[in-house]
Amino acid sequence: MKQTTGLVEVIELTEKFTFNPKEGIDNPAMVISDDAEPCSGPTPRLCILKREEGESFSFHLRVERGCLGHVIRQVTPWGVAERGGLRDGDRLLEVNESFVDDITHLEVAMRIKLSGRQLCLLVLDGEEYDQAVSQGHDLQALARAHRGEGCSPPRLCHIIRDTASGLGVNFLPVEGEKGQISVSLLSGGPAERAGVRRGDRLLWIDGDTVSELTHSVLIKMVKKCRDHITILVIDSESEQSYARRRMPILPTLAGSHHNLPHTPRKLHLVPGPEGYGFLLREEMTPSGCKAHVMREVDQGSPAEEAGIEEGDLLLEVNGEAVESLGHEDIVDRVRKSGQQVTLTTITASGQEFYTQLDLSPLLFCGSNAVEQVKEKENLAPPPLPVVVEVPKEEPVVLPTVPSPRLCVLQKGPLGFGINLGCFQDTPGTFVSQVALGGSGSRAGLQVGDVVMEVNGQNMEENCLEDVMVLVQEGGHYLSLLVVEKSGYNKLEQSQSPFTTVEATMEEETDVKSAL
Repeated sequence: MKQTTGLVEVIELTEKFTFNPKEGIDNPAMVISDDAEPCSGPTPRLCILKREEGESFSFHLRVERGCLGHVIRQVTPWGVAERGGLRDGDRLLEVNESFVDDITHLEVAMRIKLSGRQLCLLVLDGEEYDQAVSQGHDLQALARAHRGEGCSPPRLCHIIRDTASGLGVNFLPVEGEKGQISVSLLSGGPAERAGVRRGDRLLWIDGDTVSELTHSVLIKMVKKCRDHITILVIDSESEQSYARRRMPILPTLAGSHHNLPHTPRKLHLVPGPEGYGFLLREEMTPSGCKAHVMREVDQGSPAEEAGIEEGDLLLEVNGEAVESLGHEDIVDRVRKSGQQVTLTTITASGQEFYTQLDLSPLLFCGSNAVEQVKEKENLAPPPLPVVVEVPKEEPVVLPTVPSPRLCVLQKGPLGFGINLGCFQDTPGTFVSQVALGGSGSRAGLQVGDVVMEVNGQNMEENCLEDVMVLVQEGGHYLSLLVVEKSGYNKLEQSQSPFTTVEATMEEETDVKSAL
């Protein structure tokens, strides 16, 4: 049917004609068929979230009484999450293509936290989720179906140069496909041994996305590398699958990790009569980040028997990441662990390796890393960590007087590298976010720190707006007198006076505790 209205011509199709090949081409039968019914089953949505340095993903993840699954709440209007397609009440199925509906809230939150600046979430509308569960749908199969058959995740491969064949790989531009790089392998060379396959596409190299590099820059990077490179690769068919779904291919999606030189270790310790036998200190790493370092490991102590070495960095206590925790909070968690504590550690060189790649080492912790080592070296499973059965240590009372810290920040490319927050209609300001590697992080600020003075002026009874005025008036420099939250509460209870003179400069503080 054809209608003309003014200058606009509209064509309406009221019937759908299909060809029946069974009748033969000499006598084609044309039949009228109704439009297919739209799919009424649950339809997952892929939400791609990308935040800037110092910015949050702008949503909360909750487990609610009377609700099944991991619930998306408090999606900030016009924030990162809303722009990525998240809605209040959505239920989370996958984080970076890992099914999470059947794991704990803390595990899901950790996976999100380790994702860096980009996050891929597969969600269902709340009503669709409840309906799918009530009808007995397999949610994991639903997530796999959304991804499609024959799509393999990318692989992270660490290639070590040898004297005979170099890296054993060449990177060639794909003709007619801008920004696409294919891999050419030397049979049996280092790249092939590291897990690279013929026909792979190169996506990422030593922390840089290849599509953002020219071929000449890429070749210069490869020539300048010393004796190793770390690359992310994928087969061309799977790459097309990701492209059809408009999904970025990130290192956090890697389904396997080949030949990585450093992996975190989970160690189980039981305290002895003298404690665990090591000293925990707060120090700055060569890259300018704050770290919790294990020092003075006693010979024959539970720490040494479990495998802790001088200079190892602490990443987790009983599965909880310690990056954003203060020194005393970490010590408190260790000492309250009872008869056994589980510590996740990595060497200092390992931490620097992942820092240069802009990845968290905790992404490569656990059974997957162990399986890769077994696959590569064909070894038997590693022995269980040594647990020394000894009497419980006598409790040690931590210092009860908190020490305010004076942190001096200089504005850089990322500003001061912190976000400040407050409770609605309540005076007082706290540090809500600290950008990794930013000025605030280098000065020693921690999430949760309570701001007591700004540029020498007491701001305990002032609102956030007043604090921001002083911050802006300070120009490129900012002086903050802060104290960690529990310490601030102790100060208030004891009514202990404090002044800027009593605070120590964070860069000069030698924080350490015997454990």
